Amino acid sequence: MINRRHFTLLLSSSTLLAQAPAAPPIELDWYDAKKFTVEGLGYSDLKSPYDRLPLRAENVVRKAVWDLSRDTSGVVVRFTAASTDIHARWTLANKNLASANITAIASSGLDLYAKTDAGRWHWLGIGRPTKFPENTDALAKGLPPGQREYMLYLPLRNAITQLEIGVVKGSTIDKGAPRAAGSKPILFYGTSITHGISASRPGMTHVAMLGRMFNREVINLGFSGNGRMEPEVIKFVAELDPAVFVLDCLPNMSPKDINERAEDGVKAIRAAHPKTPILLVEDRNMADNFLNASHLERNELNHAAMRAVYAKLLKDKVPYLHYLKGEELLALDGEDTIDGSHPTDLGFLHQATAFQKVLRTILK
Repeated sequence: MINRRHFTLLLSSSTLLAQAPAAPPIELDWYDAKKFTVEGLGYSDLKSPYDRLPLRAENVVRKAVWDLSRDTSGVVVRFTAASTDIHARWTLANKNLASANITAIASSGLDLYAKTDAGRWHWLGIGRPTKFPENTDALAKGLPPGQREYMLYLPLRNAITQLEIGVVKGSTIDKGAPRAAGSKPILFYGTSITHGISASRPGMTHVAMLGRMFNREVINLGFSGNGRMEPEVIKFVAELDPAVFVLDCLPNMSPKDINERAEDGVKAIRAAHPKTPILLVEDRNMADNFLNASHLERNELNHAAMRAVYAKLLKDKVPYLHYLKGEELLALDGEDTIDGSHPTDLGFLHQATAFQKVLRTILK
């Protein structure tokens, strides 16, 4: 039972706590992210600083492809910092922060990873998009003192026109450590799955995971609904000089498209890069194939068409070709997707594991 004296002491303590001054806000120094190591951009002649295709592609590729190339999927900023807090502020180009099958964080937010003392990348924090066009958020606070390497993934389904990184005033911040000598990027050309739909955050796509697994830059040329091996796009793909070309366009193609474009696309890349490996990827099996006859038929016809093209390329002695079957991309229990097609984080992990097996051999 509380007596009057104890009550008075409790009341006085509560009053003192209520009147205690708030901690002063942390002062930050802000830096343009372009000053640091920006990866995932294969071209330098850009319309906006984080576009995935060059300005000269605007009137060459279809408008849908061009518009999607403005999304920053796969683009990362690597930096080192000795700061107890990491903040970001960014300006978005599109009003839609999210859509039916992708979260706002994945579509329009940021995703921060830090390198551990053991040299592994570990998730640390996110930048939450809450409004259009400008957002500011604390990505990580109260970190132990010391210099660390960070990797910040940009939005999957929105465009960023300006990005700044904030650190505690007076803290040091610099570019990320150089990649190993001769470590070329892995290039992915594909569909909405490559683009990153429906990962929960930007670092959870299979493309991003594979970049961390192999400690390499990745270039993501995934165009949602529009990865079709069109010669106009292949022309720009072939300009780049990666360690391997991963062609994963079948979910957006029909057998007719495959027969008309796949062989020519591979040969165009091979003409520009006589010895660079090319990995051809079948489309994933739709999760409802066990009861949906039309989806099963589409998968089987696409697979048969791609395997015929692959056999023809081998017969023509096109070298350094590799192949990944669709049945290896997702688990058989149907739990890997959000809608039967687009992977959840679990599905992206399974895809990354399947790609890792074949890429480990290719990159050896």
